Amino acid sequence: MSPGGTPVYLRLRELIVAGIIEGAYPEGALLPSVRAFAAEQGANPLTVAKAYQQLQADALVEVQRGVGMFVAPGAAERLRRLERDRFLTQDWPAIRRKLRLLGLSPAELLAES
Repeated sequence: MSPGGTPVYLRLRELIVAGIIEGAYPEGALLPSVRAFAAEQGANPLTVAKAYQQLQADALVEVQRGVGMFVAPGAAERLRRLERDRFLTQDWPAIRRKLRLLGLSPAELLAES
């Protein structure tokens, strides 16, 4: 487990997910090999393999035997939609409560940025 209590394989999965959403790994792009990503992240290759298996189970990547894993068509849009839903249902209510607690308005927040 990583220091935040999140299993390492999920943290690694989130790095790939962020790369897909941000365009570092566009649709059809070849993901780094398990060994290359493990070396880059200082992780155990078996842990990276578990993260990649989760991506495959979530239909975000496609495997071409002997070639590698590729970002599935529509993966970025699907992930954006899931992240939006998660933000609106989990993150935003807590942020709204904090804004009310602090007496901040949306206009004040926008003026600060």
